[in-house]
Amino acid sequence: MTSEAAEVAGAIPAPAAVEDRYAQDPLARLACEGATGALHGPVGALYLCDGAVVHAESPAAPDVGWRLTARGRLTAETWEEAVAQGGPGYRAGDFLVEHGRLSQGELELCHLSALFDAAYFVLYPLGDGQRPPERFLREARHWLGPVRPVPVPALRREVRRRRRLLEQAWPGAAVDAAPVVPVPDADRGRGHGAQAACGRRAVLRAADGVRTPVQIARALGRPAFATLLDVRRLAALGLIRPPDPGTPEADRPLPGAPGVPETSLLIRIRDALEAL
Repeated sequence: MTSEAAEVAGAIPAPAAVEDRYAQDPLARLACEGATGALHGPVGALYLCDGAVVHAESPAAPDVGWRLTARGRLTAETWEEAVAQGGPGYRAGDFLVEHGRLSQGELELCHLSALFDAAYFVLYPLGDGQRPPERFLREARHWLGPVRPVPVPALRREVRRRRRLLEQAWPGAAVDAAPVVPVPDADRGRGHGAQAACGRRAVLRAADGVRTPVQIARALGRPAFATLLDVRRLAALGLIRPPDPGTPEADRPLPGAPGVPETSLLIRIRDALEAL
């Protein structure tokens, strides 16, 4: 086992000299150190470069490629070409811009949206017994490459803002992980007159009593957090049925995309094998 692989397997050691809050908060300590690498948790990872977050990935949130292809902005073949050609050099994003597939602005907007979306789930994993990220692989880089670094304090503020929005919309977190069950006899016109409710209408149409909010987000090619927020607002309007407390659906952790390996993980495995 390489020294890097051994480091992934264990938690970050807390130096005796650092303050307690840094020992208890690996992300804050890594930002203070100006570290570069990947901070892994039970629901994804944050990638840092010189102490700033440059990427986030989580099976609970559609990534950049999914967003671009699901909405028809790029074909699946174009995205796969960028990953295959640019990924090994950690510059898949640059490949898309240099070959005219995306503008720099489009890439940055999509990347930041995906970063904040995934970071929410990495920092606030759902489900009993789940812990925040604490395993760190130094010098690990993401295959997309740096696009728009986000300082850790700014990321924290955005994640806290999103958490407040969810609580204000509907205080029951059980709807985040459970299948979205529409109420058959509800007045579906209520609260649907404004343009801001277009997302809720789409979510309600996609609700079949089987798919969870994350699965609906993937089906629609929408951000996972925006879909969670729409689901909570639909619950507040009485248009979906919240799960009963204590049911398996209410207690299970947030599902991701079972059976679909992360591209970055496959690239890291390949690089490790080639280094042997």
